Amino acid sequence: MPILYTTKGSATGGRAGHGASEDGVLDVTLTVPKALGGDGATGTNPEQLFAVGYSACFLGALKAVAAKEKVKIPEDARVTATVGIGPREDGTGFGIEVALSVDIPGMDRAEAEKLVAAAHIVCPYSHAMRTATEVPVTLA
Repeated sequence: MPILYTTKGSATGGRAGHGASEDGVLDVTLTVPKALGGDGATGTNPEQLFAVGYSACFLGALKAVAAKEKVKIPEDARVTATVGIGPREDGTGFGIEVALSVDIPGMDRAEAEKLVAAAHIVCPYSHAMRTATEVPVTLA
């Protein structure tokens, strides 16, 4: 597939450390949530970052499919991603589960359902979650 945009982000310290995009626009303190054994310090975590990224991407996909249908998505439309993390049943590591909730105020429910279904096909985050996307890992 032709790549239209590429960015980089890096982290140090793992779940209790620091993360930043290569251009410095995103610069966050990473902390471990109390539910995962952390001390509750102020900061963010990978699940929160994933939830916000997925929500933004899905809303962008929703706006794109709506524009093709000549439908305007209201400015107060909201996508909320709920991301959970826990041990995998096979005992070999952790897994995540994700659920999306889409709120499109003032839109007919049948029309909204059609657009949300189309956005779920278009959204690259949805595609990656639904397929067995292989991620290459290399040692620098």
